[in-house]
Amino acid sequence: MEFKAHQPIYLQIYLYICEMILNGKYNIGDKIMSVREMAIEVGVNPNTVMRSYELLQSKNIIINKRGIGFNVSENAKELILEEQKKQFMEEELPEIIKKFKMFGISMKEIENLIEN
Repeated sequence: MEFKAHQPIYLQIYLYICEMILNGKYNIGDKIMSVREMAIEVGVNPNTVMRSYELLQSKNIIINKRGIGFNVSENAKELILEEQKKQFMEEELPEIIKKFKMFGISMKEIENLIEN
């Protein structure tokens, strides 16, 4: 995993796990890598991974089963999609719309792109 300089590593790991859940690498109830395994895989300190896992837990995306490990929660996909949609609508879409207006791109042009 290559990390971006502009975003904290623990958030990038959080998003990486969310992406794996959305892409079906991890399904409902699946055990995800342990903190140590993930730390080795991505080449970071286990405390950084733990911070990512704590964030995932706080958002009910994963649950910690004592003695078993971390597992994907039942509604993980829905929670991730809801959060990412909200973030897109609030942060990214306004910038895209601003550029559409600046470049004079019409809704018809956008519809044509979507259809093709």
